[in-house]
Amino acid sequence: MSRLDSLRGKITKYAAKGNLAKLVKLAEDADPDVRAEVALAMGKINTYEAGMALIPLLRDSVSMVRANASTAAAECNAKHCEEYVKKLAFADPDPLVREVAKAAYDMLKTSVI
Repeated sequence: MSRLDSLRGKITKYAAKGNLAKLVKLAEDADPDVRAEVALAMGKINTYEAGMALIPLLRDSVSMVRANASTAAAECNAKHCEEYVKKLAFADPDPLVREVAKAAYDMLKTSVI
């Protein structure tokens, strides 16, 4: 069992309980797979603070983390992340990130607050 597998249950539980503080701590993990999983979990917490916590993940050096953070920003309707997601959608060096971020950006720009 990998470390991520052992953390996945905790990450899911933290998201379900809205425990953003625990997720923020895990978002600083050295393992990019953990950060990517945390990004998706943050999308389940529909608060302004969750969107703010996604911003460092939108700037992450690992493409999968950026892609997951884009999706999460759209899922929690983090309108304050819209410009970050737009930048990824149109300027990220990774084509997969651009594709995922474009879909997320389209969701964000058409959503009603």
